[in-house]
Order: sequence, then C-alpha cells, then structure tokens
Amino acid sequence: MTANQYPKDYLYKRVVQAKAFIDNNYSDKIDIDNISDEAYFSKFHFIRLFKKIYGKTPHQYLTSVRIDNAILMLQTNKPVSEVCYAVGFETISAFGSLFKRAVGTTPSAFLEAQQQKNIQTLKTPLKFVPICFAYQFGWDEK
Repeated sequence: MTANQYPKDYLYKRVVQAKAFIDNNYSDKIDIDNISDEAYFSKFHFIRLFKKIYGKTPHQYLTSVRIDNAILMLQTNKPVSEVCYAVGFETISAFGSLFKRAVGTTPSAFLEAQQQKNIQTLKTPLKFVPICFAYQFGWDEK
C-alpha cells in the first residue's frame, strides 16, 4: 500500500461506515448532521464524498432506503399509515409524494395491487410459478 493510497481508503471506509449507519437507522429521525458525525466529516465535505462514491446525496440515499423498506412492508399487507411511520417519515403526505415519485404509484394503490396479487395467487397459484419449473415437476393446470 502506498502512502497516497492510504488516506483515500481511510476516507472511503468512513463514508461506508456512514452508509451503514443509514442502513441500520433509517427508521429513526436522522439528518445530515447525524450521518456526517458518524463519519467524522463536516457535513458539506461528507455530502461531496458520499455523492462521489454512491452517485446520490446522503438524503437521497436515506429516502431510497426508506422507500425500499416501505415497499417490503406494504407487500406484507401492512396499512399505509403504519408503514409511513415505521420507515421514518413524519407525515403521510410526504411519504405519499416521495413514494409516488419513486415507484410511480401511490402507497394505497400499491397496497391494493399487492392485495389483488395475493388474491390471484390463492385462486390460481400455478400462474405465479415459472412454467419451466412447473413442467419439471409434472405440475399442470389440472
């Protein structure tokens, strides 16, 4: 390891540590000050480094982690309001607009579609099994 390489690795590890902090604490009330403190950087320097490494700001990444976890929770048929607060949003309206921007549909519509999919899965389970897998095990529509 060269002398020039070490500082960059050290900085990278600190940014990764802050990303892990976001991943583990996304549902808490965290902001850029908390996250940059975790990496021991000033917030402006941290935002530049984080964006350079991950291609999005820490706030954008936090929002995407929250939306991804909201999708997983909505797929288990949890109510929208419960999901909103469980993933760390403070208002349902903010959650709804960010969810729609990221996913393309409102959380309520997503939940309704998921419930319809679950009903269809119960009615016709073979439609949700890949055909090659069904043929391999001798399953058919009968």
